Amino acid sequence: MPDFSTLAQLPVGSGAIIRDMPTGSVGLTRLREMGLVPGARVDMVRRAPFGEPIEVRVRGSHIAMRNREAASIEISPVAG
Repeated sequence: MPDFSTLAQLPVGSGAIIRDMPTGSVGLTRLREMGLVPGARVDMVRRAPFGEPIEVRVRGSHIAMRNREAASIEISPVAG
């Protein structure tokens, strides 16, 4: 089993399924509006040279976010 459980830990080039996201944060609410919701597949595209921000692909869109936000998004590995 992979050793990642949050989006911030997902290696570049890997994919996962969003398992859970906390509510109440304005930043995370905006990410939910852009398609990062439980059950959605997300792929890690790249990290900036110093590790932040990160770029992910979800539902055909590329989204940049801070590691702080990504660390609160729980993920599961893609089956198969």
